[in-house]
Amino acid sequence: MRLIVFGLTLSSSWGNGHATLWRGLGRALARRGHQLTFFERDVPYYAENRDLKDWADGQLVLYPDWQGIEDRVIAAIKAADAVMITSFCPDAVAATELLAGLPACLKIFYDLDTPVTLAEFRKHGFVSYLPKDGLRSFDLVLSFTGGLALKQLTQLLGARKTAALYGHVDPDIHRAVQSNETYRASLSYLGTFAADRQPALQRLFVQPAGLMPERRFVIGGALYPTDFPWAPNIFFVRHLPPSEHPAFFSSSEVTLNVTRPSMAEMGFCPSGRLFEAAACGTAIVSDYWPGIEEFFEPGQEIALAEKPQDVINAMSIGAEGLRGLGLAAQRRVLARHTSEHRAKEFEGIINQI
Repeated sequence: MRLIVFGLTLSSSWGNGHATLWRGLGRALARRGHQLTFFERDVPYYAENRDLKDWADGQLVLYPDWQGIEDRVIAAIKAADAVMITSFCPDAVAATELLAGLPACLKIFYDLDTPVTLAEFRKHGFVSYLPKDGLRSFDLVLSFTGGLALKQLTQLLGARKTAALYGHVDPDIHRAVQSNETYRASLSYLGTFAADRQPALQRLFVQPAGLMPERRFVIGGALYPTDFPWAPNIFFVRHLPPSEHPAFFSSSEVTLNVTRPSMAEMGFCPSGRLFEAAACGTAIVSDYWPGIEEFFEPGQEIALAEKPQDVINAMSIGAEGLRGLGLAAQRRVLARHTSEHRAKEFEGIINQI
């Protein structure tokens, strides 16, 4: 299959979760014989933080503006079997409008930010990266979030056919490695700063750090403000490229997963970071969201926390207990949630249309 993708970014993992997911899925699709071309607008903030320049698994097209690339886009679409547009693609509306006037191929929208999409529509009556008619012009709408979100994509935005295509992990990249003293932590958290995640991070990370001053807590990510409630035992590592994620997780006794409220409310929203940590065999403590049991068995493969003491309890089960928790999660992920699994699921969904 010749697949064309118009996305947010593949070349930079800075401040977003899209790039790492596309790299894993792209590699898996290439191994399965598919040809993938990814169109990405070349914006300064990703150009300054680019951690992928030569993509061996497909063709990456960086372009300065839509007008300058339109002829090439038309030629690519005419030769494609399927065209996919993703959430937060800066030229999503232009690509959708262009696609509507070209010869028939499978038209797909992949929403990697479904709760954000639905919340924006409820608030404003439109979504910045969707045309005025919503999702009606697409043959298939894939969603990073399952459950209730799939119905709402149809009810609110007119999606004709929906399916969940969840996050995943590339085990060739994310696996247990030698620990790194810089990242050594009793509890770690890896994620871009988001204001709506801060209350949970305060409750499940900052407060436990205050109650365990003798333990080392490490945050890795981008966009953290200067007024973040740092403490003497909370250490910060600036944005880490995906190649450093395995060392980060492998250096943690426990790592924390925190979900944005809009996603947690929808449920069925496993993050890519969740699968990355599990693939490294690191014990995970997470906030709860509906459907988490479909991905990890609480108490056996993941620890759940609502309050600071829950996190402290999870951190206090001993080295063997944490090792068992991490290895159980690792087995689950390698059996069901790799990029290869998602590539096969994608093929199965496509074949049903």
